[in-house]
Amino acid sequence: MNVRATQRRTRRLGVRLHPAQVVAAAFATTILIGTGLLMLPISTPGEGGATFFDAIFTATSAVCVTGLIVVDTATQWSGFGQVVILLLIQVGGLGIMTFASVIGLAVMRKLSLRSRITAAAEAKSVGLDDVKGLVFGVVRMTLVIEASAALLLSLRFLLGYGEPLGRAVWLGVFHSVSAFNNAGFALFPDSLISYATDPYICLPIAAAVILGGLGFPVIVQLRRHLRTPRRWNMNTRLVLAGTLTLLVGGTAYLTIVGWSNPATLGPLDWPSKLLVGFFQSVQARTAGFNSVDTGAMDSASLLGTDILMLIGGGPAGTAGGIKITTFGVLFFILLAEVRGDTAVNVFGKRLSRAVHRQAITIVLLAVAVVTASTAALMLMTDISMDKLLFEVISAFGTVGLSTGITAGLPEPGKIILMLLMFIGRLGPITFASALALRERPTAYELPKERPIIG
Repeated sequence: MNVRATQRRTRRLGVRLHPAQVVAAAFATTILIGTGLLMLPISTPGEGGATFFDAIFTATSAVCVTGLIVVDTATQWSGFGQVVILLLIQVGGLGIMTFASVIGLAVMRKLSLRSRITAAAEAKSVGLDDVKGLVFGVVRMTLVIEASAALLLSLRFLLGYGEPLGRAVWLGVFHSVSAFNNAGFALFPDSLISYATDPYICLPIAAAVILGGLGFPVIVQLRRHLRTPRRWNMNTRLVLAGTLTLLVGGTAYLTIVGWSNPATLGPLDWPSKLLVGFFQSVQARTAGFNSVDTGAMDSASLLGTDILMLIGGGPAGTAGGIKITTFGVLFFILLAEVRGDTAVNVFGKRLSRAVHRQAITIVLLAVAVVTASTAALMLMTDISMDKLLFEVISAFGTVGLSTGITAGLPEPGKIILMLLMFIGRLGPITFASALALRERPTAYELPKERPIIG
């Protein structure tokens, strides 16, 4: 990829596109192509093809690696339709990781030479000019992890459940790709409820989800410096610390709160309760498989899941949400303010003030979008606010968990969910890149003044 040549050609054509616009256009085009393929008669088992609305909702959910559905994936789509969905998930996941990483390089290219050298020394993961190597690295890492998970799942379906070889391999491959890309599409009508107590199904899927949610830069740095944590950069430290904290905290909360719920964890023995609690904690960030009936969860469990879904996973990965790093930055800003520190320090490094503004902006925009969308859905339906809020956050965080109300929403409500999936998937990447790539230097500063806060 010759970035300078592309920029020169673009300028000659009189068009100046921001990288964020290129990313959005690419994903929108992929959604339209997927919609057309899913509308073909061959994509459905019955006569005729899918309706435009069912096709575009499914294509949007697949490309945005969300998992919300309006028709059952296992029964309403033929083998060809399922292959199309799988390819859309893979393209969406790979594209997200690649675009996010390339935008990261573009940001670094705008730095001074000294800053670039410093950034490269701190990152120790991606070369500033090796875009081709970056793309191949993302693809190679994706295929290795997906193949490993697919092998384990295929063997379990084959040997543990007596599935025919071809069917076992297809189930293994589909759920592996869906898991690593944090998509949450399943080939069973009840998602993974039938396998809730099977660790040989749940744990490989959970591992693929976690790895996909860490992000490419973190995985590369762990591969190179696994035994030397002192060489990890701030991004890796934030993602790993946040992931561990949310996994442990989420597992404990969801297990304790749902322990006696007769419709979810109640009938299970304690090892199975821990497995289900852990699995649900993983899926809430942000995969969307469910091993219990989400619609039967109580309000406290839904609220805890809302928080996990909104935070999401690591940047430059397949997870959604506002990202662990954004949440971590806000935590350290709060900590510094409470302590009265003059600077925000994170793991022995001082945080740039520009990052403060970016994190606060992303969170406030996310809250605004979620609030407005929930209010709009409340005006359209008589569904309770906790379920509507859950659905909105699930769409915005590209999670895919649902209380079962998606298919019953009016068409304007489904359009809102589609927009949320698109904004949620591209929003953090494109907006953060726009903030980082756009500078407005001024030759003067206005006088300082501070209002009363609190």
